Amino acid sequence: MARILLAEDDDATRELIARALANAGHEVTSVADGAEALPRFVGKPFDLVLTDIVMPAMDGIELANHAGREQPGLGIILMTGYQDVAGDAEPMLPDGARILVKPFRLDDLFTAIDKLLAA
Repeated sequence: MARILLAEDDDATRELIARALANAGHEVTSVADGAEALPRFVGKPFDLVLTDIVMPAMDGIELANHAGREQPGLGIILMTGYQDVAGDAEPMLPDGARILVKPFRLDDLFTAIDKLLAA
């Protein structure tokens, strides 16, 4: 299974996703925003970053770009509740990054993760 860094500012959403990923066998490190995620890259490679786009301190786009520079080839999935943000964000993301629009089913998340990790 994968080592996943989850950055989500909504506590309930973060806890739900982290628990679902852990139950599926993934090793999950969860944080409340992008700024809290940055030090997690030191010495610990991840297979995937799963981040909300709209967060305080550092948004998911900035985190995705930092993560892509720190660890080229890293799988990146961004989540957003705003359809217009999803379209605006795409040109600013590292190659291969994917966007999931909330609300989504956990099955959709698992499918996106599986496809990204298989690529």
